[in-house]
Amino acid sequence: MTPWFDPSLVFVGGAWRPCASGETLPVIDPSTGVEIARIARGSATDIDAAVTAAEAALSGDWGAMPAFQRGRILARLGQMVLDHIDQLAQMEATDVGKPLTQARNDVIALARYCEFYAGAADKLMGETIPFQPGFTVYTLREPHGVTGHIVPWNYPMQIIGRSVGAALATGNACVLKPAEEACLTALAFADLAHKAGLPPGALNVVPGLGAEAGAALTAHPGIRHISFTGSVATGRRVQAATAENVVPVTLELGGKSPQLVFADADLNAALPFLVNAGIQNAGQTCSASSRILVERSVYAEVCDRMAEAYRALTTGPAMADLRTGPLISARQKGIVERYLAMADPAHILARGQLAPDLPPGGHYIAPALIAGPAPDHPLAQEEIFGPVQIILPFEDEEDAIRIANGTLYGLVASVWSRHGGRQMRLAKRLRAGQVFINNYGAAGGVELPFGGTGLSGHGREKGFEALYAFTTLKTVAAHHG
Repeated sequence: MTPWFDPSLVFVGGAWRPCASGETLPVIDPSTGVEIARIARGSATDIDAAVTAAEAALSGDWGAMPAFQRGRILARLGQMVLDHIDQLAQMEATDVGKPLTQARNDVIALARYCEFYAGAADKLMGETIPFQPGFTVYTLREPHGVTGHIVPWNYPMQIIGRSVGAALATGNACVLKPAEEACLTALAFADLAHKAGLPPGALNVVPGLGAEAGAALTAHPGIRHISFTGSVATGRRVQAATAENVVPVTLELGGKSPQLVFADADLNAALPFLVNAGIQNAGQTCSASSRILVERSVYAEVCDRMAEAYRALTTGPAMADLRTGPLISARQKGIVERYLAMADPAHILARGQLAPDLPPGGHYIAPALIAGPAPDHPLAQEEIFGPVQIILPFEDEEDAIRIANGTLYGLVASVWSRHGGRQMRLAKRLRAGQVFINNYGAAGGVELPFGGTGLSGHGREKGFEALYAFTTLKTVAAHHG
């Protein structure tokens, strides 16, 4: 996998350039542990140059561009993403370690975000407000200005699509800081956006360390909105930094999302969702279903069936395109191993298997299904961010709600039941930004607002809600007598 661009450069003002420090960082293939490229070690100097370029874009062609023309550029960009699907999928699989099919689906999702926001760009409208005689009052939605985007390593393309796509559609100019662990497709996206006709400075990409480039971005006085997806600890620092400049921030910080399985559920339909939602991308998914809550009368059956499914899982290199790939880094592997060490060995119902002849430097962990820790155990409370699922019994609806809502997170939940009244009751009572009935995730749902409560963050991405987040509302009151 060789990029068609030079990944050791930053993309600022519509051009590739060396970073100010002249230093680079290694890009490590999680499947092998081998360095495959070098990326720029961006700094505050590069972030400042990117913000300056974005401000110039807003004062120039990009700021003057009608909404329908912004939509046309995004539509072209979506098609260019699809035209490069094989290259982008291989790049993402190699960089992140996810199976090739999953990476390919991420490319399709990125194109879909471009298409959705292309169509929405000229359909974001204000309102007229009935007021006193002699007045006409209306509202306008206007871009914030320069927006900052800090994107994690687990789903670079998808999160760029839902964040940068919405910001560009509404006329903002963007500075993107991708995660140092996986940023090749972010750089590729910038190159494709430029070729699709995006004016210089409308999108700038500065790789680098979070403590350097990321911190400089969140603290920069020229940034008018920050979108951050990542850990709770970093999210707190981002919010503190943006507070200094009184800048709004959208935070998506992860979760401990439950699926509630009742005795009347269609278990044949539920089983693939129960397993897949926990192991996709090796469990390194903010909305992963890491807790399975099962009504006592069918608990043993669900445990047996999930254990059988787990034993059939095989983990291997990204290009082998198995059910699960490696974890992103040796550090993340160590974190997951420490959590697994907390489990009573008697409670480990099943483990997947590792493919034979794995590269010795790869970051592999066999998926694990663990039954019965107490609901307040760290395994049932904390985000592990690995291929580990906890399965717990409950007695009735009240008990299910108590356990499901018994963490500090609130991102996603699902209810498996044929009982319509129960579905509606629990959908209201579950503390989560998204609740799915007899499914989980709705195949990504570009159109569906996404975000959480509590430690899962605040604000919403995806759908039209993202467009509202990337605009500021102005009220105009005209007195005409």
